[in-house]
Amino acid sequence: MRSKYLAATAALAITSALGQAAQAEDLTLCWAAWDPANALVELSKDFEAASGHKMTFEFVPWPNFADRMLNELNSSGKLCDLMIGDSQWIGAGAESGHYVKLNDFFDANAISMDAFVPATVTGYSEWPKGTPNYWSLPAFGDVVGWTYRKDWFERPEIQTAFKEKYGRDLVAPATFAELKDIAEFFQGRDIDGKTVYGASIYTERGSEGITMGAMDVLYSFGFKYDNPDKPYDMAGFVNSPGAVAGLEFYKSLYDCCTPPGMSNAYMGEGIDAYKSGQVAMQMNFAFTWPGFEVDPNVGGGKTGYLVNPAGPDGERFAQLGGQGISVVAYSEKQDAALEYIKWFAQPDVQAKWWSMGGFSCLRAVVEDPGFAASQPYAQTFLDSMAIVKDFWAEPSYATLLQDTQKRFHDYVVAGQGTAQEALDGLVADWTVTFEDEGKL
Repeated sequence: MRSKYLAATAALAITSALGQAAQAEDLTLCWAAWDPANALVELSKDFEAASGHKMTFEFVPWPNFADRMLNELNSSGKLCDLMIGDSQWIGAGAESGHYVKLNDFFDANAISMDAFVPATVTGYSEWPKGTPNYWSLPAFGDVVGWTYRKDWFERPEIQTAFKEKYGRDLVAPATFAELKDIAEFFQGRDIDGKTVYGASIYTERGSEGITMGAMDVLYSFGFKYDNPDKPYDMAGFVNSPGAVAGLEFYKSLYDCCTPPGMSNAYMGEGIDAYKSGQVAMQMNFAFTWPGFEVDPNVGGGKTGYLVNPAGPDGERFAQLGGQGISVVAYSEKQDAALEYIKWFAQPDVQAKWWSMGGFSCLRAVVEDPGFAASQPYAQTFLDSMAIVKDFWAEPSYATLLQDTQKRFHDYVVAGQGTAQEALDGLVADWTVTFEDEGKL
């Protein structure tokens, strides 16, 4: 990265850009409780020094994050002045009046959405999608990818055994078929006197886990939410032959190649399984990658980073994660909250955010000539963000998500029915929701 982006005097430089607030305010920022939130606390000390405002933080564990924060918004609560809400919330945030529309503020402060990675603008800021109506600033880019035990893959005896069985070299998988072969190869294998397993994938039922995991696979098998030419026309798209094959694949991966006791696993369980040396490969969001690099068990060159593999027809997509930062419409400190948005958008701040483990969405950071070499996972992050898709961001997303969670978990984990039945049922569930909304 160019040195100007990492200047230690960034906070002083921004003081003049922000100006000192006429009156210091205590601002509360609400987000999920995870490693990036801890980094944001540290980063925000620069804002406090530059603005005179005091930052406090309300962080909620992921399994409870959506319920807690959506209840706060739906009750017009005043706890949060700023909220980093999931990408799927943007429709409800806009149409229910929870978020302040930021267009005029962006225009007045020369903040251009063209300065941010296009996928993050679409995913985190726009509603309706594809329109220049902005309800947040892209705050944290994230995407589902894979980590693998590069040090295991490189062992001569393991390479020899794999080639004898499959007739090809053991390398990072380019397709889901190759990934499954590798997972089956490692399943139950003894490494350093310990039984290891093929892969950790998402199976969690309570919040969003199995949806994020299964969709991450289904996209590359041909799943589409609806007819590209007719919104909300889902039959033959949600439950297409490709989508059925993708869901069958996901179940087969769960059945063949996951560790014991992973029937309700999400991000934290995946992190633990990988760091403890339990699995050869792990599905997880990119936010986990900085932590792996500094971990004594899997860091220091032991971990490889992998863009989501391709499906049977060569299509390659990945589940979008990440969030935008919004000003809550019920806040009585909106002017001060907007100051925070302005500060956070500055290139120096965004570069420091990246250096601290935050995944910046600012093009000046990610397109810098030195970015790809700045971290072992940087290029994988860029390549992954170029192929993202996201779950419904409709105002009714919570109902749509509950339907998906049940259908997928019942089939993949509980073994109820067939993939075709699960997806046919999902079409029926979602049709009811959209009919109730008058969209069908």
